Amino acid sequence: MISSLKQSAFSLHGSSFLQPRRNFPTHHSAAALPSLAAAKPLRSKTISLSKPLHVSKVGSFSVVDEEERRSSPVTCKAYEADRSEPILESPEVKSEAARKLKIGIYFATWWGLNVIFNIYNKKVLNAYPFPWLTSTLSLAAGSLIMLISWALRITEVPKTDLDFWKTLFPVALAHTIGHVAATVSMSKVAVSFTHIIKSSEPAFSVLVSRFILGESFPPSVYLSLLPIIGGCGLAALTELNFNMTGFMGAMISNLAFVFRNIFSKKGMKGKSVSGMNYYACLSMLSLLILTPFAFAVEGPQMWAVGFQQAMSQIGPQIIWWMAAQSIFYHFYNQVSYMSLDEISPLTFSVGNTMKRISVIVSSIIIFHTPVQPVNALGAAIAILGTFLYSQAKQ
Repeated sequence: MISSLKQSAFSLHGSSFLQPRRNFPTHHSAAALPSLAAAKPLRSKTISLSKPLHVSKVGSFSVVDEEERRSSPVTCKAYEADRSEPILESPEVKSEAARKLKIGIYFATWWGLNVIFNIYNKKVLNAYPFPWLTSTLSLAAGSLIMLISWALRITEVPKTDLDFWKTLFPVALAHTIGHVAATVSMSKVAVSFTHIIKSSEPAFSVLVSRFILGESFPPSVYLSLLPIIGGCGLAALTELNFNMTGFMGAMISNLAFVFRNIFSKKGMKGKSVSGMNYYACLSMLSLLILTPFAFAVEGPQMWAVGFQQAMSQIGPQIIWWMAAQSIFYHFYNQVSYMSLDEISPLTFSVGNTMKRISVIVSSIIIFHTPVQPVNALGAAIAILGTFLYSQAKQ
């Protein structure tokens, strides 16, 4: 604590200290500074006045001799202004600042990786239109990355049991359906259109929770669904490259991810596996579910013929595209689950909304997707409704 002493009728000058045994004026000694009346004469000392002095930790002011100073519990310290004690931030303030920085890095990484994934995913699907195999490769790459991380002790191996995998199974089933449906949608329509339709996921969440789980919501939540449904409908009606398969794929993906979230809330309560390892286990179980269906729907013969055509048109670059979309899919999902560990569901939903905006805008720019003003207005209304839903839900 830095204090200053000020007397209206009394002041000390440097010359007062430089002249020994000089007494203070008598008309101030008893009234203004009573403790100085009985004080001993000040010894001659030289004090540097080149820099201002400040007094720290003053409990009382009095002139005392050496013996009294040693016995007194009150300390009086003086130090120069440019050498004053620093004001340290509390650990709580530093911890909160570090947490906000960490969350900001997570969000920026999450959005960036998601944009890169969608770009490479669309490149692959344009040249190699096999969404079932593409979805399988995405899950396989993530599973391989996590197995290597566990083997090298880069990441701690999760402690799981049979009950854990039983509760994870419905989550993985819903995740598999949603992942394949979204990939099928992007193989038929523009990336921006898929994500506009997927922004209607909150409407599915409310409807499923209301009519299947029996949950009720305040009127503000239901009202927030109107711009979501209206905006998506306007965007779909004005979409230049509308395709029913692509539209239904996005709708099925919405419904599947709603059930995935419901199963996650019911089955994962009290479990110690979370974040990075939780998504790793989810990817591995989804891979086991999806692989036989991918072979049944498309099959190795179709994959081989399609790969030869892609190589003749694109060249070896198609291999890099397939690897990139698989790796970036895993990393963006992994970072999103790590973000969910650090923030509230409301903040996560707002971040997810902003992620869709970044994907829609970047895909329109990169792929030169033709967009009519009415179509852009519908997308903006749907995104705004999603944001209002997240606020009303809280």
